[in-house]
Amino acid sequence: MTTDAGEAIQRELSRGTMELAVLALISARKRYGYDLLSSLASASDGSIAIKEGTLYPALHRMEDAGYISASWEAEGRASPRKYYSITKDGKARLEALRTEWQRLATGMERLLNGGAES
Repeated sequence: MTTDAGEAIQRELSRGTMELAVLALISARKRYGYDLLSSLASASDGSIAIKEGTLYPALHRMEDAGYISASWEAEGRASPRKYYSITKDGKARLEALRTEWQRLATGMERLLNGGAES
């Protein structure tokens, strides 16, 4: 597989898992954008690398859907940052996405280990 093809697959998988990953991180504690970007990359050993231009529109969509809320906060003398927190609806959405992810991962594991040869 060429590097371009691998990058395309990575982009598609990241796009499909970004909402789940972001909600999972925000469910642990409130976070701001750059914190989310760096946490996604480090927690996934770089396998989920999202650019700012992708993250912020997704955050706005999740906020519009009621899954997260945002508030501006300043720590000490620092400039205010927009922090995101998960809402009750977001927790329900996270649980639904987590359940679906586990179902999909189990099915793919079975398939990749020869389960399609029945």
